[in-house]
Amino acid sequence: MIRECTEKDFETLYTIINDSARAYKGVIPADRWNEPYMSREYLRHELEAGVIFWGYETAGKIIGIVGIQDVHDVTLIRHAYVATSFQGQGIGGKLIAHLKMLAIRPTLVGTWAAAGWAVRFYEKHGFRTVTWEEKERLLRKYWSIPERQTETSVVLADRRWFESQR
Repeated sequence: MIRECTEKDFETLYTIINDSARAYKGVIPADRWNEPYMSREYLRHELEAGVIFWGYETAGKIIGIVGIQDVHDVTLIRHAYVATSFQGQGIGGKLIAHLKMLAIRPTLVGTWAAAGWAVRFYEKHGFRTVTWEEKERLLRKYWSIPERQTETSVVLADRRWFESQR
């Protein structure tokens, strides 16, 4: 079952994000890695900034999460993670499909350029990488991230975004 997460799920969100994000260690630039990857304070900041998390729940336990955030004229997919012991079972794909049904605006997702598995995941679910020039513009317009993260990230967009650029 996919459901909107609540304040009661905060520790679960924190745990899943930091469990799953261990895959980035040694892959993303060392100066962008933190331990934990996402602090409780930053997670709280994301929630206060309007990121709404959805969770995939089975047997009463959330095992996968993904956030969605409307910014200006687009929807951003934010912080998509599945607990490591449940990866490879299609949970992330079900969460992305659910968010694609909710989104009525063109949808963008940013991820680390070095995380090839993440880029391939989004491509498998209908997103395409934008040009380097567009990536630079989009990250500065829609995200609030450090310059170093902008340099080392990619942006993928859905069909609606590409159609809106014609």
